[in-house]
Amino acid sequence: MSGLRLSQFSVPVAVVAIIAMMIVPLPPAALDLLISCNIAFALVVLLMSMYVRKPLDFSIFPSLLLVATLFRLALNVSVTRQVLVNGYAGQVVDAFGHFVIGGSLVVGLVIFLILIVIQFVVITNGAGRVAEVGARFTLDAMPGKQMAIDADLNAGLIDDDEARRRRREIAAEADFYGAMDGGSKFVKGDAIAAVIITIINLVGGLLIGVLQRGMEVGEAVSQYSLLTVGDGLVSQVPALMLSVATGLVVTRAATDQDMGADVITQFGMQQRALQLGGAGVLAMMLIPGLPKVPFILVGGTILFIASRVKAPITAAQEAEVRAVEARAKTPVVAPDSPEALIEEMRVDPVELEVAYDVVDLVDPNQGGDLLARVKGLRRKLALELGMMLPPVRTRDDLELPLSTYRIRLHGVEVARGQAPPLRVLAIGDNLDVLPGEDTREPVFGLPAKWISADLQRQAELSGATVVDRASVVTTHLAEVVRDNASRLLGREDVRFLVDAVKRNNPVVVEELTPAVLTLGEIQRVLQQLLEERVPIRDLVRIFEALSARGRHGTDLDGLVEAARATLGPAICAAYTNDGSLHVITLDPMVEQEMLGQLRTSDQGSFLLLDSAQLVSMGQQITRLVEDGERSGYQPVLVCAAQIRSALRRLLRTEFPRLGVLAYTELGGPAEIQAIGVVSGAHVRAA
Repeated sequence: MSGLRLSQFSVPVAVVAIIAMMIVPLPPAALDLLISCNIAFALVVLLMSMYVRKPLDFSIFPSLLLVATLFRLALNVSVTRQVLVNGYAGQVVDAFGHFVIGGSLVVGLVIFLILIVIQFVVITNGAGRVAEVGARFTLDAMPGKQMAIDADLNAGLIDDDEARRRRREIAAEADFYGAMDGGSKFVKGDAIAAVIITIINLVGGLLIGVLQRGMEVGEAVSQYSLLTVGDGLVSQVPALMLSVATGLVVTRAATDQDMGADVITQFGMQQRALQLGGAGVLAMMLIPGLPKVPFILVGGTILFIASRVKAPITAAQEAEVRAVEARAKTPVVAPDSPEALIEEMRVDPVELEVAYDVVDLVDPNQGGDLLARVKGLRRKLALELGMMLPPVRTRDDLELPLSTYRIRLHGVEVARGQAPPLRVLAIGDNLDVLPGEDTREPVFGLPAKWISADLQRQAELSGATVVDRASVVTTHLAEVVRDNASRLLGREDVRFLVDAVKRNNPVVVEELTPAVLTLGEIQRVLQQLLEERVPIRDLVRIFEALSARGRHGTDLDGLVEAARATLGPAICAAYTNDGSLHVITLDPMVEQEMLGQLRTSDQGSFLLLDSAQLVSMGQQITRLVEDGERSGYQPVLVCAAQIRSALRRLLRTEFPRLGVLAYTELGGPAEIQAIGVVSGAHVRAA
């Protein structure tokens, strides 16, 4: 039988056997073995609780606690049966009743009661309270943790698999503390049951010995009561170990080390405290009447440990060391040297400038993680668009207004926004109840309000979506890059992409360039695709389409249409909603008229439409697009392939996010649903 099948059967069988122990009498030899197993199991669990690095590493502990409590109670029942029936319950119980407590009933009862007080009043009560508070705080923090995961996912810091893993971990943490809150009640109930069982056994043993067997009271106490106290002690020792393990697990903070390593590390960081402690212990030997040798030994040991501990480096000292190392590695360059001037003249493709009161977002020493999010954003956009985002140069600008950030592309400002300190952005329609500064979400223009970070919970309860400042800036930067991806794709970037394809598909590249298309012509095609928000990840198929089309002509529109026809299903999938693609079509007469008004130039084809036609078409498309957005989907305009590029250029200013597709691009599993027809005079509903 495999290990998996054995584990599937062994635990249920063990639980059933524990239940059977309460009914079926067990011989003393079996009781000795099971009591030894109980003590060993409790000891192993106690040691495991010291070595876990975070509570979820021992997530099965609440269930084990229930099984162990049930096992201990079953042993109590079995031992009670043997003591009352035969006056003997094995060597382990007999040893605890005679040797451990010296054969004294009073001593045994006192030790038993002390163990009960330690377990019930101190450890179990504290562990239960910690588990209860931990469960409550974990549940309260779940929405914020979920939003943090979503923000990291949107910023590209993590992928979908990591986001799902973190969500599962958050849910498991809440379940764990809830289970531990209930598990601590098992331990508390076990302590109460131990007292009651012991009292019942004491009374029952005296009655059986005196009334049934005619013993003297002293003899009955010696034979029955001592065994009863021994049974109580032998059950409370493992119970106490499990109670301590419960307290250790629920009070354990998640770190990268086990408890022992944390104790050594954190005590080792407090040299001054150890020195003062050792000196204080040595000073106590001067008190008259106190023995000097123990205090000398203890105080000397603490001072010896303090002398072996290295004094901790302060934050200022660490920063100074890093600064010295950086200065040593950085060559000195004269400010008027050609190298320095060229560096100042350089125009970065993407720049993020922040006001001085927003610097905390980019300063790791102040808890800012914006730079890390931007690095994750580069990976996310690379996987989404198929191009490498140039490094984002981030710096402060004293000329910017307070709480402002600015995004530049090639030295030109393209966007700016607000990120007030100590604020979060609440997005929603019902924000009047929240005090704050009204604004608009920078990407989609949704109504929003900058509120105090202390009001985040209140905003979430009112139905608003709350976003932290770093996520606002990162999301805005991502959308700016998507809108301007074609401007950021340089010749060197195209060379890098071509070389990457050549490593795995050399024939595709050899057929395309330089025989059919130059690197510049490939760049123009890829830029045009990115401008229309078409990802260029599938470069192999794009290059194959360009190679086939390029032999018949190298006009830009023809090459772009060939690439789009190849990527048709992927393009449609980007606009699909619940398996349906909602399309707006042109009246055949309008489409035919546009074909007659089509003209070509070096910059591509264009349409010669009069202003009245443009106004009418714009009004009709606006109405259909707004109807679609209110219904929860994003419609696309479909037309003939010959006029698609020209029509897209005509509409891109007024409808920058409207997808314009050719009939040849429609494909894939999406169901086509026509929602309206643009005619020469009015809109006809489909």
